[in-house]
Amino acid sequence: MHDDLRTANLLGALSLALSDVVTAEATASAGTSSSGAAALVVLSTTSGLSVTELGRRVGLSQSAAARMVEGLEKQGLVRKEPSWGGWVRLQLTDLGEEAAHRLLASRSEALRQALHHLDPREQKQLGGLLSKLLTGLYRQPGDAERICRLCDRCVCVQGGAICPVGQADRDHRASGERDHG
Repeated sequence: MHDDLRTANLLGALSLALSDVVTAEATASAGTSSSGAAALVVLSTTSGLSVTELGRRVGLSQSAAARMVEGLEKQGLVRKEPSWGGWVRLQLTDLGEEAAHRLLASRSEALRQALHHLDPREQKQLGGLLSKLLTGLYRQPGDAERICRLCDRCVCVQGGAICPVGQADRDHRASGERDHG
């Protein structure tokens, strides 16, 4: 029992420490808030989202998302494009694309520095354990976008690897289709 509590406590401390480092690196490199940094990453892989959908993916209310987008627009990182029915689609500008690239690179470097303390075998073992933990954190549709809001998605699937969160999302959707089909 004590080992379980200690492991959970260590995981909590590590999660917060890594979050602090990654957030600081991402916001410094992009010159935005943490939600702004997440928005840049999300839009770099899924352009054309509405303000409301972008807000949902980065964990903001519609009004907070509108304020965030306004700030990103003033910085020249995002532009709004009219769409059907009065909707607005969000696109990264060239400056926004560069900022997203910089922040993913700085995030990657910060995480690589954290892994520096493990040998290659330990890193591979940790990768498997992290995949299991991430799969366990997935609960419902929409979780994948929130969990992976600052992920470098290209790295996650490099070499034919499967993103554990994406797979959990596909499995959940497939089981829902079987239940309703």
